[in-house]
Amino acid sequence: MIRRIERGDRQRYIALARMFYESDAVLEEIPEEHIALAFEEMMRSRDYIEGFFLMTSQNEVAGYAVVAKSFSQEAGGMVLWVDELFLLPEFRSLGLGQEFFAFVQDNLKPATKRIRLEVEGDNVKAISLYRRLGFDRLPYVQMVLDP
Repeated sequence: MIRRIERGDRQRYIALARMFYESDAVLEEIPEEHIALAFEEMMRSRDYIEGFFLMTSQNEVAGYAVVAKSFSQEAGGMVLWVDELFLLPEFRSLGLGQEFFAFVQDNLKPATKRIRLEVEGDNVKAISLYRRLGFDRLPYVQMVLDP
């Protein structure tokens, strides 16, 4: 089951996001303030970012996902960025990632032209899942500027 993160979920979301940023799945940690700002934007509106908990059949929080939204001229419309997808170790390889992407396709994609994500090159299991779901590798080099 997938459910939207709600105001009362703040502590749980921040704890999970901290775990994600302390894991090998990311290049570096981020300030906790950034996590709090993302949470507040999720609560303010669904225009730019949405957060979801991935739940087990016993209604336990198994992980979370963050989806950011943008418009792309290249794609010809809205793009969903699966900005973060994190499952606690004990809930990995149980199909919850596939369930999340099915949820995205069924509930978020209708007005979307493209779904994008980033993955660490050595995250073999995640890359395998994404390829099975139909994702292709882009030939772009991503660059950032943090003014």
